[in-house]
Amino acid sequence: MEKNNTIRKYHTIAFYNLENLFDTEDDQYVLDNDFLPESDRNWTPKRYDKKIYKLSSAIASIGPENIENPPVLVGVAEVENKTVMNDLINSKQLIEHDYDFVHYNSPDERGIDVGLLYQKEHFEVIDSESIPILLYNDEGRRDFTRDTLYVKGLLNNELIHVFVNHWSSRRDGADETAHKRIKAAETVREKINNIQSEEIDPHIIIMGDFNDDPTSKSIQQHLMDTDLYNPMEKLLTIYKGSLNYKGEWNLFDQIIFTTNFFDYKKGTHSFATADVFDDHFLTQWKGKYKGNPFRTYAGRKYLGGYSDHFPVYIRLKFNA
Repeated sequence: MEKNNTIRKYHTIAFYNLENLFDTEDDQYVLDNDFLPESDRNWTPKRYDKKIYKLSSAIASIGPENIENPPVLVGVAEVENKTVMNDLINSKQLIEHDYDFVHYNSPDERGIDVGLLYQKEHFEVIDSESIPILLYNDEGRRDFTRDTLYVKGLLNNELIHVFVNHWSSRRDGADETAHKRIKAAETVREKINNIQSEEIDPHIIIMGDFNDDPTSKSIQQHLMDTDLYNPMEKLLTIYKGSLNYKGEWNLFDQIIFTTNFFDYKKGTHSFATADVFDDHFLTQWKGKYKGNPFRTYAGRKYLGGYSDHFPVYIRLKFNA
């Protein structure tokens, strides 16, 4: 991997749930019928191209005001396949930044996966794998959900480990589905423990749409420990979050990291700031839902927005 002689001082790492980024082609192996040109949602190539344009514009802008460089790493959720990932990185807004991506097909019945975009100038992939979340129903049959993506790589030549998650939804009730998110937390925690048993003081970043808040049991009791820090705990208020449901804010989208990102050693990265990227252009500008994420669909009604989630991000300072 070629490096610039001078690595810039600050780097953004982001996560963004892209709200059903499906292509317009029928995949017979997944339930994508809602996102086809002939579907009730009328998911046409024109609408797809518009969504790619909007999402890539949003990704290029994530970070503090007047940011000059887009994120070096972007975890994404609700992507259908490699086609949509390719279309994102080759969009007019992102192609000049020379992104590549890591993606695996998950067994999720809707065919939505997670992925990781990365700027090749700043990140080199060493290894990656798709980690299944093994859930079973009362009859003992597998309950398929999104896999967690694990990527090991070099961020400006510093070894880091990245997990991209999209845990089970609350569609059937928060309490009724809590065990699924707890299982996901335990699965990720086990992988973290394994990494820590093999490496001395590894730098680890866990990002995703957890479908739980920072204070939820899955996060607090089954993922967090003294080795991890969650800057998102301080961001959730009655006025701020990454998604809004029935007038109440949640912060399901989070970026958590090991506490060694508070250390200051030459050639490493240190935590600087964290925030929800809720710039005005990503919001509903008027009406009942003013200030909420400007989404692509409300049910089957096409709105033409970005996503029903705001992105979240952290800023890391490179210690030269």
